[in-house]
Amino acid sequence: MSKIIDELTKGILEGNRNAIARAMTTIENEEDGYVRLLSNIYERIGRAYRIGITGPPGSGKSTLTNHLTKILRKEGFKVGIIAVDPTSPFTGGAILGDRIRMHDLALDKGVYIRSMATRGSSGGLARQATELADVLDAAGYDYVIYETVGVGQVELDIAEAADTTIVLLVPESGDIIQSLKSGLMEIADIFVLNKSDRPGAERMQKDLEYALHLRESDHDWHPKVYQTVANQGKGTEELWTEMKNHRSYLDSENHLVNKRDRRLKNRIETVIRQRIEFHFWDDKRKKILKNYLESEKEKLSPYLLAEKMLEKLLKTFK
Repeated sequence: MSKIIDELTKGILEGNRNAIARAMTTIENEEDGYVRLLSNIYERIGRAYRIGITGPPGSGKSTLTNHLTKILRKEGFKVGIIAVDPTSPFTGGAILGDRIRMHDLALDKGVYIRSMATRGSSGGLARQATELADVLDAAGYDYVIYETVGVGQVELDIAEAADTTIVLLVPESGDIIQSLKSGLMEIADIFVLNKSDRPGAERMQKDLEYALHLRESDHDWHPKVYQTVANQGKGTEELWTEMKNHRSYLDSENHLVNKRDRRLKNRIETVIRQRIEFHFWDDKRKKILKNYLESEKEKLSPYLLAEKMLEKLLKTFK
């Protein structure tokens, strides 16, 4: 297995597309050696700039991603796209709708598109998406775009994974208060009002700008609202200019370094939490829980049971 992992590592660093695909499958399925693979490429990550595009279903995320990718390619950048699709109820895999909508990029060797399933991720971004981005980063891609399913819940995971987060809305998005409730207002670095050729676009923009004016912020970057008609490419050049402005802002005064350090800290905490949970639920503890449900749930609270089950584990850390 170690030989296979080393060969995959070599292929990734050489930009071999077959090796990239195989490595991503290994990571998604958590096959033997995937941790070693991620460790092998770790020293080569950090160069790619990561962009998150999220918003409600039907807001045009795939179309916007398509046009932004074409702009990046014209400037000579290699682009990786991680399209997080809904999970198929039949196979558990991605439905692949995004790859169908971005078919005109398929023949471009400077673009790599990977669809992956949400697999129940509450924020619309599967846990392994960041690790797949690491593979593209190590393979020499300049930009990695996360395009999320946009489940309408707090998309904190995409804001955490991306350097620049773009939130799409459409004139029909409705009462701006609903957007505030969904948490989208808190994570956006740039707002895009797509399909702005439809009625209500000007009113929606004013509502967004007013809500942004009321939003409290602990940094100097103030998100702007850009109108686009992504299926015609209108407004995408202006959006790209603002994306570069945000990157320049992050590059100043170590904002980008600090943001990536927070991301690294959160990843370490996540890995530890998952490892502890995986090893905690051995056969003995599963049996204790089963017995509790069958005979003790009327006598013992779940909180006391949890404390008893954790007691031995916690002692090992003292």
